[in-house]
Amino acid sequence: MSLIKSVSGIRGTIGGQPGNNLTPPDIVAFIAAYGTFLSRHAERPVVVIGRDGRISGEMVKNLVISTLQAMGIDVLDLDYSTTPSVEMYVTSAGASGGIIITASHNPQEWNALKFLNHLGEFISQEAGEEIKEMAESGSTSVEYASVVKLGKVTQVNDAIEQHIMAIVEHPLVDARVISEARLKVVVDCINSTGSISIPPLLDVLGVEYELINADLSGVFAHNPEPLPEHLTELCEAVVQYKASLGISVDPDVDRLALVSEDGVFFGEEYTLVCAADYVLNHKKGALVTNLSSSRALADLAASYDVPCYYAPVGEVHVVKEMKYRGAVLGGEGNGGIIDPQLHYGRDSLIGIALILMHLATSGKSLSQLKSGYPQYVMVKDKVSFDPAQSAQGILDKVAGHFIENSLDTRDGLKIDLPGAWVQLRKSNTEPILRIYAEARSAEEARSLVDRVKSLI
Repeated sequence: MSLIKSVSGIRGTIGGQPGNNLTPPDIVAFIAAYGTFLSRHAERPVVVIGRDGRISGEMVKNLVISTLQAMGIDVLDLDYSTTPSVEMYVTSAGASGGIIITASHNPQEWNALKFLNHLGEFISQEAGEEIKEMAESGSTSVEYASVVKLGKVTQVNDAIEQHIMAIVEHPLVDARVISEARLKVVVDCINSTGSISIPPLLDVLGVEYELINADLSGVFAHNPEPLPEHLTELCEAVVQYKASLGISVDPDVDRLALVSEDGVFFGEEYTLVCAADYVLNHKKGALVTNLSSSRALADLAASYDVPCYYAPVGEVHVVKEMKYRGAVLGGEGNGGIIDPQLHYGRDSLIGIALILMHLATSGKSLSQLKSGYPQYVMVKDKVSFDPAQSAQGILDKVAGHFIENSLDTRDGLKIDLPGAWVQLRKSNTEPILRIYAEARSAEEARSLVDRVKSLI
């Protein structure tokens, strides 16, 4: 497997030959670079640390904390937590930044470091480039503290509780309304920190629930990416327990996928659509998503007579566009919901609360809500190309065949067509072009992908 160094952090597999996996020297180098970056902006930085349930989490966390201590940086250790809980705690604690130890939806052999700024948001591309350059240049620029100025570690045990209380106090969440709806859910916790964050949220909201894969062992019961082929157990459990819906989260609880009451996968792309439908019922304003997300969100926005804006793929880009547009809600089609009334980060917990409020106030089932949204089908493919070739040259060639259509080149090439779109994006890690297409039918989307592949 590959070690991936990028402006957003570092990730790779644990164990194996150096250079092809995430090793302790890699971790120390990036943490030292991040610590150096923070020290340039604060006299004695404070960093919030949290991790998902991965088997390697404790080992990686110990390396992270020890490196920061050696640099004279104080640490607030949340230990097991969620990505959004860490993000929110950075701001509530007035910390200089944060580090989330998680490989998100990657399998259990992976782990990663994700860096936050003082706002509890992912660092900018510019900051990421600076940290990456420092990490790859060696340790000559790293300054370590004297023995009397080593960083201190403070254990924090209530970050998730604070997160949940903030959700309960959200202006569009009413625990009494949800409780009176007498909803029942099944939750697939993927044996990670969803098991310690979702149950207490549902308890406060008065929702009956059943849990599957909730032992916090980090041994994932299935591939953790919340796709339909990985959630057959959840679909069956929803029917078995006669639940109102099924909830699936990834290991760090920032992506939310749903299963309807009939045991049918709701669709990650429609998680944001459903939440936006509820929010726009109560608060009108712009929506923001990324260029690879479903057009269903823009169609929904049009039905409320509000704009929908697009940003390049990546949470940091979506957040930047949300702030610029003053959006009331945003996110990505991978099940990531960003509610600025809570914080600027993808958050499954606020997503769950908004979806439950929508069910409770609409009186409709999840399948009934889905049937009322514009129906699209997305097809995802990829094609290899010679690394000696210019990927941009290929994109320009394809664009020439669609010159009569609307073209967006902010993130690869996206071509808007009547009732459909297709996007080409170069992979950051291998010589391939990803091709995504969406249309009213699978056949139409597939045909669009094949047309582009034939041009390439």
